[in-house]
Amino acid sequence: MNKTCKHIIFSCAKIIMLSTFIVGTSSAQNLPKVFMIGEHEMEYENMVRECNTMLLSVCQDSMNVAYDNWLTMLSDIENYAKTVDFDIKGVKIWINVFWNKDGTLKHIVYYPKPNSKNMDFDALSQFFQSFTSNYKLSLSHINCFSHYGSASFPTFSRLYQQEEK
Repeated sequence: MNKTCKHIIFSCAKIIMLSTFIVGTSSAQNLPKVFMIGEHEMEYENMVRECNTMLLSVCQDSMNVAYDNWLTMLSDIENYAKTVDFDIKGVKIWINVFWNKDGTLKHIVYYPKPNSKNMDFDALSQFFQSFTSNYKLSLSHINCFSHYGSASFPTFSRLYQQEEK
């Protein structure tokens, strides 16, 4: 292979890498804060790789601390639903939450479970969107972090937390 051919191949590779970076960056910037699992798959996969520190790690591998933080957030979601008069009772979802370094919500990605109440999930997304703009976890970390779990409302988390005391 001559020098000109190598130069063209190298230049093409740089252009492809640069265009992939630009498309990925602009896609991430246009990514909604809340969406359902199955939508925006490439961006979601990138976010999972980017925010690969788990909530449990941020809590120094203490299951009790991580669980308390998770339950507190779910309880805060439930309380927020009451304040904005949104009926969340009966909603059962798989949920992946991504936090920024400072504990603010970066993204909520969810999917309804088969036994969830039937509802307008666009309205649920809008509710979560509103919640993300007002919520901050009491934790912070050097990187963004995440947790994948399950949520059912009502949570009864207040009862659990009172029993623990």
